[in-house]
Amino acid sequence: MKYVSLRTLAAMLCSLFFAFPVVAGEQLGGYHLLKKVPLGTAAKGAQREYFDYITVDASERRVYLSHGTEVLVVNADDNAVIGAIPGLKLAHGTLLLKDLERGFISDGGSDMVVIFDLNSLKRVGEIKTGGNPDCIMYDSVSKHIFTFNGRTKDSSVIDPATATVIATIPMGGRAEFAAADGNGMIYDNIEDTNEVVALDSRTLKIKARWPIAPSGTPTAMAIDVKHRRLFIGGRNRMLAIMDADTGKIVQTFPITNGVDTNIYDADSGLLYISTREAIHIFHEDTADKFTEVETVKTGYGAKTMGLDTATHRLFLDTADFGPPSPTAEDPHPEPEPVPTPGTFRLLIYGR
Repeated sequence: MKYVSLRTLAAMLCSLFFAFPVVAGEQLGGYHLLKKVPLGTAAKGAQREYFDYITVDASERRVYLSHGTEVLVVNADDNAVIGAIPGLKLAHGTLLLKDLERGFISDGGSDMVVIFDLNSLKRVGEIKTGGNPDCIMYDSVSKHIFTFNGRTKDSSVIDPATATVIATIPMGGRAEFAAADGNGMIYDNIEDTNEVVALDSRTLKIKARWPIAPSGTPTAMAIDVKHRRLFIGGRNRMLAIMDADTGKIVQTFPITNGVDTNIYDADSGLLYISTREAIHIFHEDTADKFTEVETVKTGYGAKTMGLDTATHRLFLDTADFGPPSPTAEDPHPEPEPVPTPGTFRLLIYGR
């Protein structure tokens, strides 16, 4: 029997320890562009090219894409257009409640939630909300829908069974993306005060307000329910990971410009961050330690994203960008690039 010295054994173990993150990174990474799907011009009535939230229904193999005055519905496997919900003014988020066979769209341009039938995609109702409803989400504890309204800086609480607003909650600032923990607590980014608020969905009272520094201008949010961690994407190019019980920032990472979506996948322990320039992918090693796996450069403007939990593919959308055109109302527009009408497209990333 051949004996190994303690020094040699320690060196071997050390080598394996430091090699593990590389191997893990190779197994968890490798995301790249699989396909581009051109989707053309927005529906009639659109004043500009605009796109926002993406909702993936993995079980029904559908992808819902907010696209200006419509929500496009695309097959998740062959990427064919299934249909659309038209007649909107400025589509933001799409929420699916299968028990009711209804979908709910936050239409920021008309200050309302539009209700549609999940089977026919026909519009079946509408609910007046606060000004510019943006994020829309369902809380399983209270069984209510919450919209977070940017212009009126409040949240509209909706009973989906009766399609009525039952309460309006002042949020103390410009409400952005929110996440629920499944135990009656909702967390929401307050963009203009650089805070996260904790809202009790049963009492409809705000329980805490936590600063997010060194992150700032928070927009995107996701949650790891099991480990009680919030993932907050700031427009100051900083990702903050927060303890959902104390508000303590446990780790931060630099990210690229224009973050708009965070998604946490509990099955893989991966956190996906999409910005105007790239997808940042992190792995949750422990509740207090995350490791960056890779950064995948995307098409410019592809800042909204959805995850297909069945295939672990990522759906993003964007368009061509060019200089803004002067108008009578704005003869000298800011030089920031704007989407070119008619160039809207879906991007699919996977391993």
